[in-house]
Amino acid sequence: MDFELTEEQKMLQQVAYEFAVNEFTPIAKEYDREERFPREVWKKACENGLIGAYIPEEYGGMGAGFLENALITEQFSRVDMGIGLIGAATFGSENILFFGTEEQKQKYLPLIASGEAISAGAYTEPNAGTDVAGIKTRARKDGGDYVINGSKMFITNGTICDFMVVLAVTNPEAEKRHQRQSLILVEADRDGITRTKIHGKMGIRASDTAEIAFDDVRVPQSNLIGQEGRGFYEVMQFFDVTRIMVAAQGVGVAQGAFDLALKYVQERKAFGRPIIANQAVQFKLAEMATKIELARTLMYRAAWTIDNGATDPKLNAMAKYYAGHTATWVTNEALQLHGGYGYIDEYDIQRFYRDARILEIYEGVREAELMTIARRLV
Repeated sequence: MDFELTEEQKMLQQVAYEFAVNEFTPIAKEYDREERFPREVWKKACENGLIGAYIPEEYGGMGAGFLENALITEQFSRVDMGIGLIGAATFGSENILFFGTEEQKQKYLPLIASGEAISAGAYTEPNAGTDVAGIKTRARKDGGDYVINGSKMFITNGTICDFMVVLAVTNPEAEKRHQRQSLILVEADRDGITRTKIHGKMGIRASDTAEIAFDDVRVPQSNLIGQEGRGFYEVMQFFDVTRIMVAAQGVGVAQGAFDLALKYVQERKAFGRPIIANQAVQFKLAEMATKIELARTLMYRAAWTIDNGATDPKLNAMAKYYAGHTATWVTNEALQLHGGYGYIDEYDIQRFYRDARILEIYEGVREAELMTIARRLV
């Protein structure tokens, strides 16, 4: 059993980290305050092969695995999770890679890899989050088209995407509700689409989040991704993979918060000596470092399993659950070590603290991950 990364993987880690330090650090505070997507940085990341690393070479990508993609995601989030979500500019396009036709792959995946397009996954609705099968957005057939009506909520890249993969009800009469949905690719400039940016998020403010409404939006039936009536199952398979990227975000933001806390306690003095001289502080750092390493090992194993063709939903749910828990705990403790300074905008730790909280909510709340794990224990 080899727990060592290859030299190529270590190099990719270093390249991603250095890119993030150089490109994210100067703008992180500004883009957080202004809730602005860093389009120029995203473009540079695409040019350096750091976006969609898992996209095969024949479609313009690096042809790496999901472990390599997780390594990049971890290092991005270590520096700044909000800016680091430029890595999610591919979100939703994984469905095209997994289930799309060859024509769809040839048309859309190169656009993602080259930085010519941003994608979105439009699944969540105002009254259907964790209950994915409870969506109401409808796509009825009319001639050779689907006509889509409904709304989506909390859509990453919603106002900046060039196309989105929409989960919609296409087979309302199916006996089982899990067999009523399909995935449909919808270009963002279609008539009848209204996209509204969500302002005032607690964290990840540089990442675009939106509400999207569909009013008689027409798309050709050839835009169907995968099989009609199999959309729910396809989305579940999609989440099995993307949960690993959320776990990687958790590991990264926890490591970044630890880095900030360690630096602060080494420099800050109290009672005539550095704070780190106190054994209680040393023990807290040791506990933080241990939890981060546990989360990292679990996340790496889950990603490695996917790349080796044996996706394990329980393991993936464990990775996301524990990494999210670790991120919120570590950032909280790191802020505590900063004392009053951790509570003000001048210090980056408060942004890490705010960003981390979403990790136990999006792509499956922590309770949903526990349900997934529990079902596979008996």
